[in-house]
Amino acid sequence: MAMPLDMIPSFHRALRNDMKLIDDAAYKAAAEDGNLAPVVEQLRFFSEILMWHAAGEDELVFPAMDKVAPLVAQGYLHDHSEFDIMTEGLAKMSAASDALVAARETAAMTAVLRIHLDKEDQQLYPILSERTSLEEQSAIVGGMAAHVPPERNPEFIRWFFPLLGHDDREIWTRVVMGLMPEEVFAGVKMLVRETITTEWAELVRRIPELDQ
Repeated sequence: MAMPLDMIPSFHRALRNDMKLIDDAAYKAAAEDGNLAPVVEQLRFFSEILMWHAAGEDELVFPAMDKVAPLVAQGYLHDHSEFDIMTEGLAKMSAASDALVAARETAAMTAVLRIHLDKEDQQLYPILSERTSLEEQSAIVGGMAAHVPPERNPEFIRWFFPLLGHDDREIWTRVVMGLMPEEVFAGVKMLVRETITTEWAELVRRIPELDQ
């Protein structure tokens, strides 16, 4: 049975994968034609996603950690402060920016983000999963999801699912199915199906209830 917090490492993998794509595009621009336009477009939504996720952790995850493992969350809060500074710098990037400077900044962000997410996956979330109830985890995940503006959900799904492998898609879908009312999940299911049209059959094979 998938527990609600099991979906967080899947989300972290999407963040890592997208940041790697952005960093690769910035490196290509610096090494070849200097065209930063694709990088700027990718960064726009990535920065928003990261902001929503970090705000959810600040509001819900870290206070929950303070209750079950005092002081553990402090280092992660510090990381988030650094992310704010780095993200603000990246947000100022434009197609006319210096490609070499952009590549340096995205490389730094990629490394810092990877280290931070690895620490969360290996320490913070295992502790929280072990020491919180199903109800507490559901409240945390539901509160974090609420940081995505409802009108942006289609954009979020179109960004998220292509960045995941089959296992992570299954985990995320099973958790969301368990948390959402059936009528609400129906809309999410439609968005997912439209996003991964050629791979929808594999998700249904893993979760036959989707075909009902």
